[in-house]
Amino acid sequence: MAKVSANYEVVYIIDPAMGEESIAATVEKFKTLAEQNGSAVEVEEWGKRKLAYAIDYKTEGYYVLMSFTSQPSFPKELDRILGITDGILRSLIVCKDV
Repeated sequence: MAKVSANYEVVYIIDPAMGEESIAATVEKFKTLAEQNGSAVEVEEWGKRKLAYAIDYKTEGYYVLMSFTSQPSFPKELDRILGITDGILRSLIVCKDV
């Protein structure tokens, strides 16, 4: 039997060179997207931190953790959107209901 909904966490790293306004707009964009396709959305901004290794010659990133509940099809779409969004250095989506 397929799951109706599951709990997910996504961590994504934004390029801090984008500026504060662009970072805030990007965080809000993904929060809105999660609210439209899921429920129980919680966003925790960890802020600017040093990366463990350089990504595209950048040594710092703006970390964001977002938790939500949704259908299993939404994380695949979210991963696609994160991959094509300018300024996203890395992202990782994890299902917490394993």
